[in-house]
Amino acid sequence: MLGYLDEVARTGSIRRAADRLGIAASSINRQILALEAEFGVQLFERLPRRMRPTVAGELLIAHVRQTLRDHAELRSRFIDLQGQRRGLVRIATMSGLSNTLMPPLLHWMWANQPYVKLVVRAMPRDDVVSAVINAEADLGLGYQMPSDPKLRVLARTTSRIGVVTAPGHALALRCAGGSVSLSDCIGYPMVIPDRSVTIGAFLAEAFERSMIGVESIAETNSIELLKRSVGLGETVAFLSEIETNVEVARGEMVFSHLRDSGLQSQELRLIARRTAPIDPVQSRVAEELRQMLAAVEAQRPGEDENRGIRKRSVN
Repeated sequence: MLGYLDEVARTGSIRRAADRLGIAASSINRQILALEAEFGVQLFERLPRRMRPTVAGELLIAHVRQTLRDHAELRSRFIDLQGQRRGLVRIATMSGLSNTLMPPLLHWMWANQPYVKLVVRAMPRDDVVSAVINAEADLGLGYQMPSDPKLRVLARTTSRIGVVTAPGHALALRCAGGSVSLSDCIGYPMVIPDRSVTIGAFLAEAFERSMIGVESIAETNSIELLKRSVGLGETVAFLSEIETNVEVARGEMVFSHLRDSGLQSQELRLIARRTAPIDPVQSRVAEELRQMLAAVEAQRPGEDENRGIRKRSVN
C-alpha cells in the first residue's frame, strides 16, 4: 500500500500508477480514500488532469519513501548476510535517461529481482554503443543509436523533441502544452543543448535550415541544467519528451513539441550484443524496459498508432 502512494505522487495519476504497478486503479483509489478517512486530511488535490499532493500528502509521502528506503536497505542486508545475492545486469545509457527511466527500473528491481545487482552507467551515445559491443554492458539504451551488425535491437520507440517552460510562461500559456515552432521561441532567453547531446545536433541543424539566429543565454551538455534553467521563469529550454515526463506529471514544467520539419522525434533503442546470449535475468530486465517504453508511447496524446513500440525478441 505504501508503494501505491509513492507511485501516484511520482506519476501524478492513479491510472498511470496502476499501469506501472499492474493493479486496478480502483484498488489504489480505495486505499487513498481509506487513508484520508483514517487521518482526517486530504492527501491529494484531484485536478482535471493530474493528482497533486497536498501539504499533508507531502508529509505522508516523505514518510512513505523513508520507510521504503529503510525496508530496502534492511532486505539488502539480509540478502548479503545469507549470501543469496546472485545475478548482475549492467546497463549503459545516456544521462537524461538515467535520471528518468532508471529510477522506476530500480524500484521494479527491488520488488521483483531482489537478489540481482543492477549497475547503471551514464555516458555519451557512442560510448553506450562501444560498451555493449565490448561486453562492458549487457544492455544499452540511447537515442539515435547507429545500426551495427554487432548489435541487435530489443525494443524501440520515439521521443518527441520539444520546448520546455515553466507552467506560467507566456509561451506555455499561448500554446497550452500543444505544439510550437522554433520561430515561436524567438525573443525568449534560450538554454540550448550543445552538439555533443543528440538533440543539440538536431536543433543546430534545424536553426540553420530555418535561418533563425539563436541568441542563447547558455549552452550545455547537462540535462539537469537544462531542466533547472526553466525555473528561471522566462527561460525556454529544449529537451526530449521522455526526459521531462516526471516533471510534467508533477506540474513543474510544460512540454510543447516542436512541429518544425525534421524535428518531431528521436528514436530511442534498447540494444544488446548480437553474439551474446541474454540470460534469464537480463531478459526479464530487458522486458521490463520494453514495457516502460511502451507505457510512455501509450500515454502520449494524439499519436498515430502506427508509431507504436516495435518489440523484438529478448530471449
